[in-house]
Amino acid sequence: MNDNDHFMRKALEEAEKALSRGDFPVGCVLVHQRRVIVTSSRMGTASGSANELDHAEMLALRKLDGLPGLMDRRQIRLFCTMEPCLMCFAAILLSGIGEIVYAYEDVMGGGTRINLKELAPLYRERQIAIVPGILREQSLALFKTFFQNPENHYWRGSPLASYTLGSVCSSAFRRCCTA
Repeated sequence: MNDNDHFMRKALEEAEKALSRGDFPVGCVLVHQRRVIVTSSRMGTASGSANELDHAEMLALRKLDGLPGLMDRRQIRLFCTMEPCLMCFAAILLSGIGEIVYAYEDVMGGGTRINLKELAPLYRERQIAIVPGILREQSLALFKTFFQNPENHYWRGSPLASYTLGSVCSSAFRRCCTA
């Protein structure tokens, strides 16, 4: 098993924790020098609530800021079960993290495909590697479970729910993401 698979499995474990609480199944781990330094999972979506601040990535970044000592953040790799949204992507860029590895594409709100060159200098000048589609099918299974549960109302009826439940795994979209 390669590093990407190994660490994405850790993120999937975090996503399973969120799903078991009734939250949207996004898990995130931060890795530095092949060691997990932070874990987090999505909060604030159970019971029909829609807290849009406690995304797994945002919670991980808060934990990272609380770690003692200094480390070169360009060496940190962020693994998450879903492509970061625009809010999270911007925060990740500003944090200086060097790489994002994600499992399942967010066709509704994913931020990693934006053209940084068209943004303001604060974002445009950031360097970040993006690796999509790692253990995508395992992550997709968690999102299908979430959207199939009638008790979960978060993003019910959304383009993301339709895409996920319809198994619209568009080869054109996947080519776009992996190019």
